[in-house]
Amino acid sequence: MQHTRIFSTSFGFKPSAFKPSALNRLATAVLAGSTLLFSAGLATAQTDNSITMIDAGALGITSAEIADIKSRMQEAITSGHLAGSLLLVGNKDGIAMLESVGTQGPGDATPIDAQTIFRIYSMTKPIVSVAAMDLVEDGLLSVSDPVSKYIPEFSNMQVVNSETGALTPAQTVMTVEHLLTHKSGLIQAIFSPDTDLGKSYAAQIPGDGSLTNLQVAQRIGKLPLFFEPGSAWHYGHSTDVLGAVLEVAAGQPLDAILNERIFEPLGMDETTFYVPAAKAARIAEPIHGEMADNTTARPQLSGGGGLNSTTEDYVRFAQMLLQGGEYNGARILNPETLALMQEKRITPDVSREFFFYGDRGDWSMGFHLQPVDASNPDGAHNFGWRGIGGTLFLVDPENEFFMIYMEQRRGGPRGVPFDNNVAQRVVYEAVLN
Repeated sequence: MQHTRIFSTSFGFKPSAFKPSALNRLATAVLAGSTLLFSAGLATAQTDNSITMIDAGALGITSAEIADIKSRMQEAITSGHLAGSLLLVGNKDGIAMLESVGTQGPGDATPIDAQTIFRIYSMTKPIVSVAAMDLVEDGLLSVSDPVSKYIPEFSNMQVVNSETGALTPAQTVMTVEHLLTHKSGLIQAIFSPDTDLGKSYAAQIPGDGSLTNLQVAQRIGKLPLFFEPGSAWHYGHSTDVLGAVLEVAAGQPLDAILNERIFEPLGMDETTFYVPAAKAARIAEPIHGEMADNTTARPQLSGGGGLNSTTEDYVRFAQMLLQGGEYNGARILNPETLALMQEKRITPDVSREFFFYGDRGDWSMGFHLQPVDASNPDGAHNFGWRGIGGTLFLVDPENEFFMIYMEQRRGGPRGVPFDNNVAQRVVYEAVLN
């Protein structure tokens, strides 16, 4: 059921009585006495196709540029780096460019299209971050809340000295905001394989999804921090722990939270943690690198990287962000909340030693921030994120467009002719030329 926004708030509490869960329980009584008050908030979930094509010229993209981009995409297929890929660019009015090449996987003759299911990995993180801020709007969560309020194992944290191994009590309480901004002091084995703490993560956190979100978070809470919360940026399990926090705060499993607050209002019925067996034939598979069987349901619903989605579904999420938190009448976030999520959070007092992009760009509460003009780092920026399997999305409010790139690849030979970095570059060249 679609969210109801009865009261206008800049950022903060919205009465829980107006949440969809409450509406589900009280719809009959409310409609009997207050039909006019609630009619705008009881629309059914979106069922239309999100792919409405518009003239590419609306974004300044020419037919020659599209042909060149598709040719470059094809090179990655012909060279054996990828089985297939898809690139989409759109704005608030529709999709200006949608090009796909290749097939869903090696030995699969099915062409890639907007209904192909991809493992989006860390493109899960922005979705979970938006859900977190939706809980904040509803007064169920605060970004200033200590993580230990929801997961007691995060009380009395200690910080490890990476050189000596000595432990000292943390001087700063880890908060929900630290999780959203990756300034929590939490890491992940894959990104810190040579550190003693990274090895401890590998030993404690199985990669097979056999633990629940809460169990994963409880184990992480018993490990020391890599640094004082708030003092540095480091990619890791922050959003996995955030997912567990949301479950405790809302009293629901993470998939139910996302369904109620994002997927059902937007009509994202193809975005799930595990793919039903009946849809298995639509899953994209890599030529290079192993990817887990995403048709086998496991206890963990990873907020950091567990979702599968289609391009058609993710368009709904990206377009909602471009439109200030609303899509086809379904409001997910208030514009003020979304603006807050785009504020730069790697301030001068925060170490960039482990930031993927060094001195370039920034990180907000759930998204990367990249300057639209590289020569003006303090100017307008886009926001979004990517997945380790090769996917990428970004939203550019300044130039009023969004893009989505989908592929499946983990490693493989160097020199791939086309990937998410190239996709971003050629789209900007076409839009801004």
